[in-house]
Amino acid sequence: MRADSRSTHNHHSSHSSHNDIVDSQFSPQAHAYLTSAVHASGEDLARMASLAGGRPDAVALDMGCGGGHVTFHLAPLVGKVVACDISEPMLRVVAGEADRRGFGNVVTKCSAAEALPCPDGAFDVAATRYSAHHWRDVPAGLAQMHRVLKPGGMAVFMDVISPGVPLLDTWLQSLELLRDPSHVRNASLDEWRAALTTAGFVVGEVTQYRLRLEFASWIERMKTPEAHVAAIRSLQRRAGPEVTDYFAIEEDGSFTVDTMLIACERP
Repeated sequence: MRADSRSTHNHHSSHSSHNDIVDSQFSPQAHAYLTSAVHASGEDLARMASLAGGRPDAVALDMGCGGGHVTFHLAPLVGKVVACDISEPMLRVVAGEADRRGFGNVVTKCSAAEALPCPDGAFDVAATRYSAHHWRDVPAGLAQMHRVLKPGGMAVFMDVISPGVPLLDTWLQSLELLRDPSHVRNASLDEWRAALTTAGFVVGEVTQYRLRLEFASWIERMKTPEAHVAAIRSLQRRAGPEVTDYFAIEEDGSFTVDTMLIACERP
């Protein structure tokens, strides 16, 4: 279906679904996400791996796997990892890299978060990182992740979060959207807790981090159009001290955001 929609009209026309836009943004950049330092490492990934621990019989889901870094951290610890993403080229990159690293227990599946083609209770562990802010319907995606997790199973959610202050929230979403039209919204920590509880998860450990985004590579990863880059820089230059200080906006446009890791259980 997506191939037809791609060939018959422009992705950014009024006919494009949000998922088509996500696909068109990420598919050409698949390799950039594999090699991105921001995505390949981080305290959150290390913490997720230690929470997952050694579960040699476990089946794990990496929802919105992107360049596959959650998958590559889980693969040595569990029996099998299903790397799931909306972008076929991303999945090909992940499958190739899994082979290169000798992970014979990684399989890929093409799907949106809102419609996981997996049976109920299929997974012992489910994780998603830097993906949910692209989902068209976060409550539906979380409900699906809850459904496919076994009772007693562990889910780990990692993402950029909004500071939860309207002024700062507006600035964050604006910069994100100008960079990448597939961006939907960074939720605040309180919104995450509420959404996870509504989806039926029991929220456990919550950890916050700060993540510096180096401007040149941040823009390059998404092939942001020059007009949008100029708009981002213009906005940054006009930001007041509250915004500049909070996001630690630097001379070259680099800035720092809040991220979180939330560990949950399906009761």
